Amino acid sequence: MRLKIDQEQKELKSHGSYEFPVLVSPERLSWFDTGEFAWHWHPEIELTLILDGEIHYQVNDSLYRLKAGEGLFCNTNVLHAGRGAGTPDCSYLSVTFHPRLLYGYSSSVMQTKYMERILESPSLASIHFRRETPWQQEVLDLIGQIRRLTEEKPVSMELQIQIALLEIWRRIYENAECSGEEAAGYGRDTERIRRIMEYIQRHYAEKITLEDLAEQIHLCRSESCRLFRRYMNESIFDYLLDYRVEKSLALLRTTGLDVTQIAGLTGFSNPGYFAKIFRRKMNCTPLEYRREARKRGFAGGELNRL
Repeated sequence: MRLKIDQEQKELKSHGSYEFPVLVSPERLSWFDTGEFAWHWHPEIELTLILDGEIHYQVNDSLYRLKAGEGLFCNTNVLHAGRGAGTPDCSYLSVTFHPRLLYGYSSSVMQTKYMERILESPSLASIHFRRETPWQQEVLDLIGQIRRLTEEKPVSMELQIQIALLEIWRRIYENAECSGEEAAGYGRDTERIRRIMEYIQRHYAEKITLEDLAEQIHLCRSESCRLFRRYMNESIFDYLLDYRVEKSLALLRTTGLDVTQIAGLTGFSNPGYFAKIFRRKMNCTPLEYRREARKRGFAGGELNRL
């Protein structure tokens, strides 16, 4: 499977319903085509509990190595991505919910007093939950409780989930330190990163130069490269190559195009270079990937479960 995201990196997956905007879903990194989930954002808050293995989980410019039993708070509208951290796989629980589930209606006391301070804090894009800290252990136990509720499905399941989320929020509100310092600059840099990603997504099949990307955010080439690497922990060039490989996967699975044609359609002028980059990311050749995908019966949208 792979994430469905639009050209602004916003995830298009439905996180619950309007009536109950909560999605509780078990996930594994190995379920994704590339063994990782790509950069994306959404207006919902996401709580993650690691069940088995380890994951490198990045939120904006903060990189975490999360182990089994640990968890993460990912704030609304922040860029995040995840990849393996040396273990064969990583399974985790994702609890995603819209803030209005907790504050009810716009300008309520719940929103203005208890939520805005956290939702709008640049220093609280994420929180790493560890069991060594008592209040964080309580949060992790509450996420586990939500997991059990969705498995057992008691008659009051939605009510109990909302209560658990409110208890989690109370602990974050009482213990997390918020800061409004450098909010304007931080927000400007995040928007610049998104514009670079959007341009790559629109033009990945074409020749892209650093001048093209720098022009999108009105910075010089060197400063654009430094900004991207500082926030994303990889170069613009590596991100572009990875994105092109990811776009080639569906073509390999669902079409009869040869590798040279697919390389050209995804922005690689040289099929040999495409095969080299593909192997580096996927640990197999394009043709080996195609054979394995077809052997397992994956075609069309069957991998796109998200």
